[in-house]
Amino acid sequence: MPHSLDAQTAARFAQAALGHVTREYPHKLDHVLNGPQDALGPRALHPIFFGSFDWHSCVHGWWTLFTLRRLYPEAPEAAAIADLADTLFTPDNVGVEVAYLGRPYAGPFERPYGWGWLLMLQTELERHDDPRGRVWAANLRPLAEAFARRFKTFLPISTYPVRVGTHYNTAFALRLALDYADSTGDAELGDLCRASALRWHSNDRDNQAWEPSQDEFLSPALMVSELMRHVLEDGAFADWFDLHLPHLEKREPTTLFLPATVSDRSDGKIAHLDGLNLSRAWCWRGIASALPASDPRRAVALKAAQDHLDAALPHVTGDYMGEHWLASFALLALLADAD
Repeated sequence: MPHSLDAQTAARFAQAALGHVTREYPHKLDHVLNGPQDALGPRALHPIFFGSFDWHSCVHGWWTLFTLRRLYPEAPEAAAIADLADTLFTPDNVGVEVAYLGRPYAGPFERPYGWGWLLMLQTELERHDDPRGRVWAANLRPLAEAFARRFKTFLPISTYPVRVGTHYNTAFALRLALDYADSTGDAELGDLCRASALRWHSNDRDNQAWEPSQDEFLSPALMVSELMRHVLEDGAFADWFDLHLPHLEKREPTTLFLPATVSDRSDGKIAHLDGLNLSRAWCWRGIASALPASDPRRAVALKAAQDHLDAALPHVTGDYMGEHWLASFALLALLADAD
């Protein structure tokens, strides 16, 4: 039976995220020290996104929480999410987060993964039409706009894509940024994202899928497919996809259909492979939605999504090295059919 989000799973994910978005330590900072005065702790530097082991995981931990609050507004966790958000998503705290971006040598801060997730968080908040949700969205908007400007500065000078399956992957960041651009009406950003994707990937052919690497949580081959699905019109995507992964009906490249083996979930890098299985499921579901019901590759893609979810969903919670971020990727996969 295909996996879907239910109330029990939503509660498990929400409880996990509530347990880590304000857990300040342990913490891995992306922080340049310009002098001894900059030797500060996570909460002093980032009064909203100080938990969840690192800044970007805290951002998408909040995306998880706000998404679950919208989908399950009567759940007990929804009230806790709202109460906590009221204390953190304030104009003063957002101002500190925005000011951090102006520090010397902070230009590459969280580029591009954290940029994309912050825009995805804003996209989610803009969907909340209750009074409290509108306040959080309005308060966070200056930070989202700051990251949108960073994309607009960065993409024109980005000669090459980054195809690794980790935080530097540009296809993933553009996929999230496109959701923001399209939902908020930022046509300049949307046009830049589409132009960059076409410049980087329109001639991609016969992807060999040399993956996974030991610490990847994204599939370079499938992530480009998921991006191009949003960039190209249906017919154009079908033509491009036929050339990008031409042997899909035969389940080739084989590696894309084999869930990654996670040998040690207490190792933060190895635990990335649970995220790879979840993000592959997200991409496979998205690809399936773009294929006609009569296309035999649709069933192949859906079966691959099922297999990867079977492998990863039991491990979303349990060890902090995965628990501080995996629910976000599980939600991407479980909600993909709603795209």
